[in-house]
Amino acid sequence: MATAVAVWSFRLEPGNTESFVPLGDLRITNVALGETLADENGRTSVKLVYIAPSAGDSDDEEDDDEDEDEDKPVSEEPVSTVLCSLTPGKIEQTMVDIILEGDQEYLFESIGKNVVYLTGNYIDQPNRDEPPFDDSDSDSDGEGYDLRDVSSDVEIDPDEMEVPSDEDDADRFEEVEDVPVAEAPKESKKRPRESDAADEAEPKLSKKEKKKQKKLKAENGEAIPTGEVKKADKKEEKKKPEGEAKKAKLETKVLDGGLKIADNKVGTGRAAKSGDRVSVRYVGKLQNGKIFDSNTKGKPFQFRLGKGEVIKGWDLGVAGMQAGGERLITVPPALGYGSKKQGDIPANSTLIFEVKVVQIS
Repeated sequence: MATAVAVWSFRLEPGNTESFVPLGDLRITNVALGETLADENGRTSVKLVYIAPSAGDSDDEEDDDEDEDEDKPVSEEPVSTVLCSLTPGKIEQTMVDIILEGDQEYLFESIGKNVVYLTGNYIDQPNRDEPPFDDSDSDSDGEGYDLRDVSSDVEIDPDEMEVPSDEDDADRFEEVEDVPVAEAPKESKKRPRESDAADEAEPKLSKKEKKKQKKLKAENGEAIPTGEVKKADKKEEKKKPEGEAKKAKLETKVLDGGLKIADNKVGTGRAAKSGDRVSVRYVGKLQNGKIFDSNTKGKPFQFRLGKGEVIKGWDLGVAGMQAGGERLITVPPALGYGSKKQGDIPANSTLIFEVKVVQIS
């Protein structure tokens, strides 16, 4: 099963044909019109041009025929297909599900007058060519051994055995002087602790008697304190100030559109502004805590700030961050994916991102 590892987006200018080579296996999930429309009535189509895979040789062919086919040039003709067609006011975005293989060249062609955005994510696919289990060496262990050649009896010559002499035994033990019997301990004049005195005063009760005593006390209306409850109360009292202190450190700011940001750590250097290329690590979660996307290792995710390459909440939320800074960004649906379902993200979802800026260039 493929696993999403990084967000990807691509801006396709109207009337252009642009070449693209993905760094790894890439899944395209959404195609949408841009924020501004140059033609409010015209239709814009997106075409994909790729090289179709050639058919492999048959297994029934003879070796001579295979050698001859290897010398023949392989015919690779480009194939063109239409991903979608978008019309303002009718169909302004559509979901697709197409995977582009990494390190291969593809051409995107826009036919129309409006800007189109392609969105998706890089994926990590398991290698299906490798067998799940390697049985090639399963019988190798034990082939070089014959258990019949191994004897469990060990023969030792009695003359070779070392028997300790009496002199050696004498050195092994130390003589202990007679120790007088300890006298009875003197009574301590120190006053015992109240807890110890209470333990000595109270006789040990059976479970049945303790239960009966507890019931009688409850009927009398007296409180029944226990050590466990007191300990639990102390732990809660200790935990509360720490949690409140952590919350106090995060100052949440509400920006236009309901976007919320809270800096866990302030970085150094210049602040990111529109047009900068920003490299980030991030973890994206839903409000229920489910992670739908992340970039925590490998190559950091890069995008140009303020150019519409990411959702609006990112362009607004990452602005002003510095290298090394960490920020919690809460994106309302209007600044995220809106009323459309996006992969594992339900419609009208509030998105929570933990973002760390690695580099600003």
